[in-house]
Amino acid sequence: MITRIRNIISLLDHIAPFKLAEAWDNVGLLVGHPEAEITGILVGLDPAVSLLDEAIAQGSNTIITHHPLIFRPLPAINTAAPIGRFLEKALAHRIQIIACHTNLDSACGGVSDILAHSLGLADVEPLSAGATLPGTGIGRIGNFAGGLDPQLFLERVFSVLDIPSVQRAGLLPDRIFRLALCGGSGSDFAEAAFAMGADVYLSAEIKHSTARWAQDCGFCIIDGTHYATEKPVVRYLATQLQRATEAENLDIPIRETTTEAHPFIFHSHRDTLR
Repeated sequence: MITRIRNIISLLDHIAPFKLAEAWDNVGLLVGHPEAEITGILVGLDPAVSLLDEAIAQGSNTIITHHPLIFRPLPAINTAAPIGRFLEKALAHRIQIIACHTNLDSACGGVSDILAHSLGLADVEPLSAGATLPGTGIGRIGNFAGGLDPQLFLERVFSVLDIPSVQRAGLLPDRIFRLALCGGSGSDFAEAAFAMGADVYLSAEIKHSTARWAQDCGFCIIDGTHYATEKPVVRYLATQLQRATEAENLDIPIRETTTEAHPFIFHSHRDTLR
């Protein structure tokens, strides 16, 4: 059975309904034709040229990313710039590009749900509830049964995020019972996390003013980087899509990227710069 882009869009709409996307966002099919026949799908976080090269090398003509390739209107397509190079190569190789951004952030089982369950939280609920579907919304908050001591909590954070260090504002409590989190950029939800009784808030791209506020409130915020707090959803999306295609008897290879890596390099003062 031939699998077309419109078939995959329909399946993605069940996994992470596009109506959950924020009004300012840009999701769905961003490059390509809805009737294009799919030869293979590559799932990643960022629409980088390296991801496009990976798809071409493996014979996949469809890429699904969390972050949108086209986020704001383009005044020009400069093929000397990264987005221009990406568009030029994608069109030349007939690669279809799909984005699941804030719809995947908000969806049940999406970005923050995966992070919450990976960390072992129970009784998970949205940090900022969505208005469209029950259980959806931005961020999550939940409980650690019996609580965690700070060292065990940090070890779990490092393991799930797969990074060697994090930034912290405020003091870690002696025991952590309730954790709020938001995969990706979540500085604006810190006060909601505090108001809902979180002992710690884990997110990324925490503003300087938010860090100072946390210190003054005696609240602990951890910045786990944008990439690391969202990366776990890539495997989830690839797995869910594989199950959905198999249920529909659609035989197409779906792969999780193996070339994508954290854009930042973590240095300590003892490192030799290279």
